[in-house]
Amino acid sequence: MGGGWNGCRIATLECSAMKRFLIADDHEAVRLGLRAVLEQRADWEVVAEANDGSKALTAAIESRPHVAIVDFSMPRMTGVEVARRIRDYPLQTEVLIFTVHKSGLLAQQAFEAGARAFLAKSDANRMLLAAVDALLVHKRFCSESCRNELDHGAGSEVDRRRGLTPREQLVVKLVAEGYSNKGISAILNLSVKTTEAHRAAAMRKLEVNSTAGLVRYAVRAQLVEA
Repeated sequence: MGGGWNGCRIATLECSAMKRFLIADDHEAVRLGLRAVLEQRADWEVVAEANDGSKALTAAIESRPHVAIVDFSMPRMTGVEVARRIRDYPLQTEVLIFTVHKSGLLAQQAFEAGARAFLAKSDANRMLLAAVDALLVHKRFCSESCRNELDHGAGSEVDRRRGLTPREQLVVKLVAEGYSNKGISAILNLSVKTTEAHRAAAMRKLEVNSTAGLVRYAVRAQLVEA
């Protein structure tokens, strides 16, 4: 009987040593790629996947992973909102926001929402494992391509002076990068009407009356590169 108890105890210890992961991205190929990289480590296990933000939150609540790797732009709920909900629930889950957008502004929003890591997909081959290792010891990690902008608070003084909200800043940045209202709505998981309202509010505060005016402001505020 004692041997059986020891066997259970060993199994429990082994199980507790495993690091559990949630992967949330609306592209199956991305999820497969992340799973392949993570499960190269013998003590890392992907316990849940999701293809939209709402499912990601449900999966996080049910599986309670150590780390959730969540795409910024997903249907039904953005990665940043998932991070905020995980923090508020609360769950003992560290969140990595994974995105195609290289932006210190997005990184700032992710960190403010409760994520502890922000990684541009273009940096993933070199930095994914380092980012996860940092999260597992509860340290912040930021993608190399965004770190300088985040450290120097690009545009923050201008934005405070102009009174733009974080969401308005982000809409201006995406307008300057060439996205349409529909495209911005898809990225931020907003209705087109809401995006248009943010855009109109930013134009009013900045006292510009054209897309070109928003672009000039974005360059001057270093929200985008010239």
